[in-house]
Amino acid sequence: MQKLFQCYCLLIIGSALIFSSGIKAQNKTKPNILFIAIDDLKPELGCYGNKQIKTPNIDRLAAMGTVFLSNYCQQAVCGPTRASLMTGMRPDYTKIWDLKTQMRDMNPDIVTLPQYLITQGYTTSGVGKIFHPSSALKKVDPISWSIPFLFASDDEYANGLGAPANKQYQKPETKALFAKGKKVQKESDDDETPTSTKGPSTENIDVPDNAYEDGVNALKAKKQIIALSKEKKPFFMAVGLHKPHLPFVAPKKYWDLYDRANMPLAEFQEHSKNGPEIAYHRSGELRNYTDIPEFATFNEPGNYVRLKKEKQQELIQGYYASVSYTDANVGILLHTLDSLGTLNNTIIVLWGDHGWHLGDHDLWEKHTNFEQATRAPLIIAAPGIKPGKTKSLSEHVDIFPTICNLASVAIPTQLEGKSLKPLMLDNSAKAKEFSMSQYPRKLKKEEMVAKGYADNKMMGYSIRTEKYRYTIWMNNFTSKQPFNTASVFATELYDYVKDPLEKSNVVNDKSYASISKDLYNKMIAFFKSQEKK
Repeated sequence: MQKLFQCYCLLIIGSALIFSSGIKAQNKTKPNILFIAIDDLKPELGCYGNKQIKTPNIDRLAAMGTVFLSNYCQQAVCGPTRASLMTGMRPDYTKIWDLKTQMRDMNPDIVTLPQYLITQGYTTSGVGKIFHPSSALKKVDPISWSIPFLFASDDEYANGLGAPANKQYQKPETKALFAKGKKVQKESDDDETPTSTKGPSTENIDVPDNAYEDGVNALKAKKQIIALSKEKKPFFMAVGLHKPHLPFVAPKKYWDLYDRANMPLAEFQEHSKNGPEIAYHRSGELRNYTDIPEFATFNEPGNYVRLKKEKQQELIQGYYASVSYTDANVGILLHTLDSLGTLNNTIIVLWGDHGWHLGDHDLWEKHTNFEQATRAPLIIAAPGIKPGKTKSLSEHVDIFPTICNLASVAIPTQLEGKSLKPLMLDNSAKAKEFSMSQYPRKLKKEEMVAKGYADNKMMGYSIRTEKYRYTIWMNNFTSKQPFNTASVFATELYDYVKDPLEKSNVVNDKSYASISKDLYNKMIAFFKSQEKK
């Protein structure tokens, strides 16, 4: 009993010390900021209305903050959308449209959010995937961090397992294949095909959470938050979680949350009626995983993969399991702030870099201008602001100015987004008429010749209003150039009130003529607004 009482006293003392450090953090003149970036996370979360998926920690954050129900990325692929979000500038300004170009090669003096916050008295620290490695100098943009960026080391993985093979796999058989230098042949006809070696598309084994990189990084972030909370300066802590990016790898306990037979298959798995083929792809990223070809069918023309039902259900279960695994890692971060007494006195921003196709339109991954690829989750909690949900349109470029506004620091004048704080204060308010996304493609040689184009480069610009999506595909064009009607290759219009699954492109339907004209004019006005920036 005496030992029990001593333990209880130590617990009380420890709690008091933690609480006192929390009070110290609360007394800082500026709020701390926890910035959670999640790779390939679409709005498949409890707080977004999915009743099947298990995301209690993200839902807890949502209950504390504002859920942006109609938030859209600038380009549905990691490198460009992260460069855009982190600088508050659109892809045609950053000149990052792919997974090869480095941000500072194109704009040496561009200013990132954490880089700017350093000038405003913040300590900035990061771990995990914040920038896409190929888009950032030394993979992390060192100038953005006042503390050297954190990386997981091999000895931090659970049970002496060491680092996962290809940063993904802990299954012994898979690790053995990679140890032998196994290579996976790539197809060369897909502009979205990644360049790294791939393995199986899923892994389901019974290991601890920190057997994988996200679990290790969540614990590193926990340790760093505790250390930063003891300092006099406010901190900006960025935590990048890689799942649910392919491959769908998560400890077995998260797979066990879901019954594969009950996984919801996409309701509409066809291309839209009258939709241009350039709007689609052949799911090149997915096809590079070794177990996919045996489940795919390529016996029809066009951009189709036709995955067998059992593989679709496995992938959807894997995606859900990976989201729940990510949710648990988000929980570690929230619990850490809670233990420090600062959970309700910290700006917390959680975002997915873009959406993800789970079989709709017979598409997998991102890489399109459709709803499932461009719509991305955004949740922001801030001291003194009541929780709620807003249907107002918002964009990733709005995150930089919003954080500045919430932290009471000046908003840089060059930013292309708007602060969303007014929407947080009044959920019925409106921020903008439309959100803008874009995606590049390349024409096949025969298509280029048939149209008389000298270049195969294409860019699709997509306006999303409250009810409609209008997309225009342009040849060899960016919004920094004068608009030329001769460069228009194809157009699309979808009515989300009557056709939420994008079954029919109605751009040439006479009953939509006035709507098409109005959105076309808005698109041209947007282009003109961008020319001189």
